Amino acid sequence: MEKLEKIVFNPDQENPEGFYVLEQTRIGGNNYILVTDCEEGDGEALILKDISEDGEEEGVYVPVTEEEELAAVADVFENMLDDVELVD
Repeated sequence: MEKLEKIVFNPDQENPEGFYVLEQTRIGGNNYILVTDCEEGDGEALILKDISEDGEEEGVYVPVTEEEELAAVADVFENMLDDVELVD
């Protein structure tokens, strides 16, 4: 199995959170990443949307929470990854 890239988010600079990137895509001019909290096995997955402005040095990601957007992006990721099923 290919080693997953780990990214670290520092929302409050004291408690960094690390996630493993499973896949990324661009839909409708927006960048999305599918991340999980564990490198192997079943883990919690999140779909994050990049809301940073063009030219910003660091990306700003927020969880996708709007149901219609989440369903559409989840379908794209499921098609990209044959062995992944995203459930609520």
